[in-house]
Amino acid sequence: MDSKEYLHSTDYNEGFDLPENINPKLTQKLAASYRGILEDLGEDVNREGLIDTPKRVAQSMQYLTHGYLIDPKKLLESAKFKEDYRQMVLVKDIEIYSLCEHHLIPFFGKAHVAYIPNGYITGLSKIVRVVEAFSRRLQVQERLTVQIRDCIQETLQPMGVAVVIEAKHLCMEMRGVRSQNSKATTSAFTGAFMNNLKTREEFISLIGSKLS
Repeated sequence: MDSKEYLHSTDYNEGFDLPENINPKLTQKLAASYRGILEDLGEDVNREGLIDTPKRVAQSMQYLTHGYLIDPKKLLESAKFKEDYRQMVLVKDIEIYSLCEHHLIPFFGKAHVAYIPNGYITGLSKIVRVVEAFSRRLQVQERLTVQIRDCIQETLQPMGVAVVIEAKHLCMEMRGVRSQNSKATTSAFTGAFMNNLKTREEFISLIGSKLS
C-alpha cells in the first residue's frame, strides 16, 4: 500500500500538534522501515537505548514534513482582506527549519518576505505560516525560495513579491567538504521588486543588516 494512503487528508491545517496529528498507521509502517535501517547499520535494535527509536523517528519525521498536509494558498486566502494600501509589507527574520532532500540532513536559517499590495492584504502571521508550510517538506533552498514567492504572487496578486533566505546547511558542515561557517543566500522577485531598482534596493536596505 502506498504510504500516502496513511496520511490523514486535510484541505486546510493551520497547526500541527503532537501527538494529535500523528498518524498511527503511518507511524507503524515508518517504524518498521527505520528498524530495518538500524539493523542494516549493524545496531542491536533490542538494546535499551534503541528499543523505541524507530517509533520516535517515525513520529519525528511526520512532524518535520507536515508541510505536505498544508495548503499554503488556503492559508493566505483564509485571511485575505480588501485594503487600499500600496506600500511595502515586510516580515523579517522568519525562522526556517527544513530537510535537504539530497541527504535528509537539516538546513536552517532566516527568511525575509515582502510584498506590495494591489487591493488585497493578508494577515501577517499567514506569511510566516506559508514559509513554515513549504519549509516543512523535503526541500532545496532554491526551490523553497521560489515556492514562497509564487504562492504569495498567485494568491494575492500584489504589485510585487520579494523573498530572501539565508541558511546554514548541515550537509556541508557534517559531511562532504565540512565547511563549518558557510551560509547560502537565495532570492526571488516578481513585479516591482524585479523591475524597479529603487524598490528592490529599499527592500535590500531594510533587511541588509540581517545578512552577513
